[in-house]
Amino acid sequence: MRNILTTKTLGILFWAVTLVSCKKVDVESQLTVSETEISFSEEGETAEITITGNADWTINNPASSWLELSQTTGTSGTTNVQLTTGLNATGFTRSTILTVTSDNGQSRRVTCSQLMYENLEEKFANVSPKLMSDNTNPLLDFMFTADPTAVVYDGRMYVYATNDHQQYEHVGKDGKNSYGHIRTLVMMSSDDMVNWTYHGLINTAEVAPWTALSWAPSITSRLEADGKTHFYLYYSNGGVACAVLTATSPVGPWSDPLGKNIIDHSVPGVDVENPFDPGVVIDDQGTGWLSFGAGTPKTEYMPDNARIVKLGADMISLASDISKIPAPYFNEASDLNVINGTWVYSYCTSWAERTEWPYSDIDKPTACNISYMTSKTPLDPDSWKYRDNYFKNTGDVNVGPLSNNHTHLLKFKEKYYITYHAMYLQDYFGTTGGFRNVGIEEMQVDEENVNIPMVKATFEGPSQLNPLNPFILQQAETTAGTSGQVQFEAVGNPGNMVAKGKADKQCLMVRGADFSKQIPTKFEARVKGKGKIDVYVNNLEGTPLVSLTSDGNDWTTLAEKIERTMDKGVVNIYFVFNGEDFLFDEWKFIY
Repeated sequence: MRNILTTKTLGILFWAVTLVSCKKVDVESQLTVSETEISFSEEGETAEITITGNADWTINNPASSWLELSQTTGTSGTTNVQLTTGLNATGFTRSTILTVTSDNGQSRRVTCSQLMYENLEEKFANVSPKLMSDNTNPLLDFMFTADPTAVVYDGRMYVYATNDHQQYEHVGKDGKNSYGHIRTLVMMSSDDMVNWTYHGLINTAEVAPWTALSWAPSITSRLEADGKTHFYLYYSNGGVACAVLTATSPVGPWSDPLGKNIIDHSVPGVDVENPFDPGVVIDDQGTGWLSFGAGTPKTEYMPDNARIVKLGADMISLASDISKIPAPYFNEASDLNVINGTWVYSYCTSWAERTEWPYSDIDKPTACNISYMTSKTPLDPDSWKYRDNYFKNTGDVNVGPLSNNHTHLLKFKEKYYITYHAMYLQDYFGTTGGFRNVGIEEMQVDEENVNIPMVKATFEGPSQLNPLNPFILQQAETTAGTSGQVQFEAVGNPGNMVAKGKADKQCLMVRGADFSKQIPTKFEARVKGKGKIDVYVNNLEGTPLVSLTSDGNDWTTLAEKIERTMDKGVVNIYFVFNGEDFLFDEWKFIY
């Protein structure tokens, strides 16, 4: 009985084992794809996805016309598939969905998109006379400025100007520049004569609310007893007076020391119709002098409207009687210099016909040009000698149409320069209203004999004095050219501005950045808001050297590794940026 049971038991166990061993075991299906979203640049590039699975698979590619795959089928295991796009010249951003399907019924999706290609050189071809050329004039190409003056401080030239753009914003492109809405002055500076930093506006309506208008500034500076350099900025309070502001920094904050005009018809001896257009200088003994004047001429040849006065030690009071300067065919735009112990008075001549001219050895000045006179004793009218004219009207040399004329002469880094204005930007802003822009030229001055030869306005402007260092912090508001009508706003300390983004792409360019000794590995920028910066070198063609994307609500400094290679050399850098709420403050490269 025991043997029989054992045999039955063994039989049952045998059939059970047999059944178990013959039953099919389910294996879990596997399919993974390394990426779910891929974004390609507008210029085209290559990306890679990794497919891992335990069955054969296929890829459905609806966009085979613009998205090339290295393979569309594969077997179990791990496979790398390359995705390649070309230039997207469709005029819109394009996208597609790749579907990876395995034989075991699994599927995965990969969304691929490619930005719309924009030919940036074509896009920015006609926005400025500077961005796509080697021109360095006008100094700022995104706003109208005029009537320049300048001062040198701490290795930089600071230029101040009438804000023609304020008038333009009030009257629009179809309006005229009557100067009647201008109550701000523009500040800018450079250490190389090519890249100019926009320092924003002096709001005279706030600093000196009793003034009506602010035109034609003239500035000087002096180290005072408190150990600080003080800046004295005189300007036209409309056509009837001169006011003055002071500061201990070239970019402010500015203050109103008098609360009234320093020159107007209430001052004894102010006998001209329009006591405006101040021109200031401090002589070699530290004494200040102020010239001014305009009005209806007594005669065409000798209008008798140019005046000069000695300033008090405080630079905001008068320390002499007002004297005449007998300037032939005088109109306006007084300017003063002291060269080799000689006072040099420059002015804009009138439009009148030159019917009278007593000098046989000096040519008649052309209409509305800049002429100069010299003196050793400036308060003696008889001491002034007419010397010559040295700057023709910008319209006479085909730099914009004929215009009024206003200049300032100064020395910077052992070279002489003349700042002036011309109608450089009217075509780019679509206006013929008489809106002006400050330009600059290098000029030769014979200091020993105080001779100033003729110089003319150009689009080309002066050469760059020194390269720009891209490895130290540089301001976004420092530009050698822009895509035109870029906007900036004041943020933080006086004189600091930030570039404002728009939905459409804009461009800022700096010239002569020196990468001759070091190749950068990173780019960083201080930014705020949602936006993007694409950085190009040498030109706006091809793929950016590096791109930086911002998505923060607070100011932050972002850095991006530079993956692309570049050659050593001195280059132009182009910052193409966009984003409606995006702000761009400063940047630098890191090596």
